[in-house]
Amino acid sequence: MFRRKIEIDSELIAELTKLLESNNLTEIEVQRGDQRVRVARGGTVVAAPVVTVPASAAAGAAASANSAASDISRHPGLVTSPMVGTAYRAPEPGAKPFVEEGTEVAEGQTLLIVEAMKTMNAIPAPRAGKVKQILVEDGQPVEFGEPLMILE
Repeated sequence: MFRRKIEIDSELIAELTKLLESNNLTEIEVQRGDQRVRVARGGTVVAAPVVTVPASAAAGAAASANSAASDISRHPGLVTSPMVGTAYRAPEPGAKPFVEEGTEVAEGQTLLIVEAMKTMNAIPAPRAGKVKQILVEDGQPVEFGEPLMILE
């Protein structure tokens, strides 16, 4: 696999974080040439095209998280996001989540919602099973194909 080293400008990230907080935004993204940096309240910083850096994690933790993510991508019960948007685990703020880890689900049952372009899209269970692991936080930005949860 070809990996290209991308230098991350820590001053840019700090400036984007301040803008995020001072304007009460959930995420902000800038692009300079072929480098794209997104800072989101979910606690991650993404520098495109190949590097994902957790904002509060050490480099060793990031490396182990990346290897764990590649193992998860092969799981037969993986549920991925069909679109770019914001994942919500409950139908409305303060409501009980659709599912928790350990919940038995039926095929077609709503697992969570992904908001895209102000439209709430229910993400159904592709098959019956038990929720083994939930991989996203409520209100977290998600990308197309990003792992959301694992069913067994």
